Amino acid sequence: MGITLKQSKKSTVIRLEGAIDIAAAAEFKKLLLQACGSGKDVRVALDDATDLDVTAVELIWAARRSAEGAGVAFTLSGAVLESVLLALGSAGLQQFLAPLDAR
Repeated sequence: MGITLKQSKKSTVIRLEGAIDIAAAAEFKKLLLQACGSGKDVRVALDDATDLDVTAVELIWAARRSAEGAGVAFTLSGAVLESVLLALGSAGLQQFLAPLDAR
């Protein structure tokens, strides 16, 4: 499990690695708040995520709403596992799945 944040002039990228669950929730939330508060576009890279539990999905949903309210773009990216696609889809985040490729 790992969560990293990288900022550039135009965007902030949060990269998820491994299973993101309740144990990672506090760190994930902190980085999402930092990213959404930066005023830059936010991208969550899911290439290396193996599983998202309900807590992680709820944090993504809340961050998307926060970014939307702040007028910043929020996207999900990467070639992701089917289990991650299903978790996101079951949470109603289908509109963010378009740029993603299942692996």
